[in-house]
Amino acid sequence: MNNLLNIKTPTEGEATVVKSDYSLDYIGLGNLHKVYWNLPVEALYEEIVFRGEGKIAQGGPILVNTGSHTARAADDKYIVSDATAELDVWWGQYNHPYSAEAFNLLFSRVQGYLQGKDVFVQDCYAGADKEYQLPVRVITELAWHSLFARNMFIALPDRESYRLHVPEFTIIAVPFFKAFPSIDSTRSNTVIVIDFDQKICIIGNSGYAGEIKKSVFTIMNYFLPKQGVMTMHCSANVGKDNDVALFFGLSGTGKTTLSADPHRKLIGDDEHGWSENGIFNFEGGCYAKVIGLSPTAEPDIYACTHQYGTILENVIFDPVSRLIDLNDDTITENTRASYPLEYIKNSLAEKFAPHPQNIVLLTCDASGVMPPIAKLSTEQALYHFISGYTSKIAGTEVGLGEEPEITFSTCFGGPFMVYHPYIYANILKNKIQRYKVNCWLLNTGWVGGPYGIGKRISIQYTRRILEAAINGELADVGYNQDEIFGFFVPKHCPGVPDSILDPASAWSNKDAYLRRYRSLAARFVDNFKKFADKFDQTIIEAGPKMS
Repeated sequence: MNNLLNIKTPTEGEATVVKSDYSLDYIGLGNLHKVYWNLPVEALYEEIVFRGEGKIAQGGPILVNTGSHTARAADDKYIVSDATAELDVWWGQYNHPYSAEAFNLLFSRVQGYLQGKDVFVQDCYAGADKEYQLPVRVITELAWHSLFARNMFIALPDRESYRLHVPEFTIIAVPFFKAFPSIDSTRSNTVIVIDFDQKICIIGNSGYAGEIKKSVFTIMNYFLPKQGVMTMHCSANVGKDNDVALFFGLSGTGKTTLSADPHRKLIGDDEHGWSENGIFNFEGGCYAKVIGLSPTAEPDIYACTHQYGTILENVIFDPVSRLIDLNDDTITENTRASYPLEYIKNSLAEKFAPHPQNIVLLTCDASGVMPPIAKLSTEQALYHFISGYTSKIAGTEVGLGEEPEITFSTCFGGPFMVYHPYIYANILKNKIQRYKVNCWLLNTGWVGGPYGIGKRISIQYTRRILEAAINGELADVGYNQDEIFGFFVPKHCPGVPDSILDPASAWSNKDAYLRRYRSLAARFVDNFKKFADKFDQTIIEAGPKMS
């Protein structure tokens, strides 16, 4: 906000009470109007409402609109290609090179743009394992983005810690700053660029807060594998016997919904590391998709959407009653809620747990041919991890239409992975073998036909199948080996009709089913060709057999 009239804001008097001794001079930000340091939730609410950035809904959540960007702008993401990054980074579809000279010019324009403006600062950590924590500073143009950072990352314990905080990486989010392609060498006016050398990330011309959290995730995906830590786009929970389960998957596959289990404690819903010490959450909050959220199927997450401190992005509401409508997708399918992890009543405060016993690879199969669950060998698990097959759900990325789009996103998080997939796959292989982890493929997509003909698997059946896999009920039920993919599909699951476990039986036309299944298998094979030169034959042979 450019406060030209020098209007006193609600929390101006407390703006520097929790200020770090390590000021913004290190990043060349000077001549600012006012810096609001580490404001708590209540103060940020006052600033958000005062500045017209959001409205308060019934129950207390803050409603905001992200502007023209209601999803990630994956094509506008860049990484500075210096001498080290040029050799490290897997350049291509997701990681676009950006010159150091262009970054310095862009950064100088951002510094000039912020002169005379108010900014908000949140000092925090990424990573609950203290041995691998990354001190982060998030500098934002909007007060609600500062609340988002406070919700999503790990807070410091006391005022003295804030005073002594020295960030190793700085995120600058300026949604009203526009890049100029002719000057900044960008594709459009939107830019998300990370410089691993200067340890700065700039997010311009996007109000979508997910860019902040995913930029930090990308940063962790660069630094931690160098230390032997597996970085994972997954949710995680733990049972009463300390049995940990990981859920890999893209947005829309059920990571958040399935890991929020009332009988198990939630470690985290989206991003984790796997170190020699165990599993740890990168974040302090959750960022759940809430379109069509059901109070019966997802009661814990639904409750969070009506709670003070939660940010609701692009959710429609009645301006008089202030009641929200989670079924209204007028703005976007990708409506979101950001809230602290502790809002989930069964969450694990430590955000840290032992090594996992089960890994679940989630896919949302819009073709309607994959089984609801399959047992995987280590090699098959790596093949499917590298492939990252699912169907993108409308709204999660700029440019997606209404129908799900079949995609292969390597490591179930291709846009955030910095290295070649074999780096992550090798770390994962070693950990699966060392800790003797059971691996599963769980389909949360369609049965009885593809999207538009079949119907999506009910969440009740999916939960029952998942519960049976994790607690060992599927150990002695008998299995059929799939003729094409080679994985093993259980014949029975307590509480689930046998017909649900056999996708072919739900199709009225078996020939149509086989054609669609073989077509999907061919796409797996074609997709894996771009990785084949880096992997040994045992991994390649763990894929589908087209003969």
